[in-house]
Amino acid sequence: MTQHTVRDATIADAEAVAGIHVRSWQAAYRGLIDQAFLDALSVTERAERWRGIFSDPHPLTLGTLVALRDETIVGWVSFGASRDDEENTTDGEIYGIYADPTSWSAGVGTALLTSAEGRMADAGHTRAHLWVLDGNDRADTFYARHGWAADGKTKIEERPDLILAEHRRVKHLVP
Repeated sequence: MTQHTVRDATIADAEAVAGIHVRSWQAAYRGLIDQAFLDALSVTERAERWRGIFSDPHPLTLGTLVALRDETIVGWVSFGASRDDEENTTDGEIYGIYADPTSWSAGVGTALLTSAEGRMADAGHTRAHLWVLDGNDRADTFYARHGWAADGKTKIEERPDLILAEHRRVKHLVP
């Protein structure tokens, strides 16, 4: 497996992060999300959103990390305190984690997930969760292999032109 360097993302990484975001959605969610929606995803629009996130992060966010192979960004993870409103919790949350499809099964996700888990534990989170799109068996297998267990919680996320059915996975973190 290839070694990856993991570092904090910067505003200069917005275009690369957006490209991975779009390509991974188009590959991973084919057959799970409307194809016309996936085809219409725009790297330019996503890059603008990422520049906004990097320049004015949500107060709960601990950060976004990127994984590099030979100085090229091949994946990213965004994480912080839980955004779930259902309970007053001190949980951490993985907001999103994606690897470029050309780098799947090469250790990118493992490097990013491990780094994010460590950062959340260092920030005092003893448990974390993430949400997985229903039917995303590849992601479920990956998370299970890394100790993230389904806890039975589900949600429907409604976005303009898109409804996402998701289930939650949790993991106890070791500081």
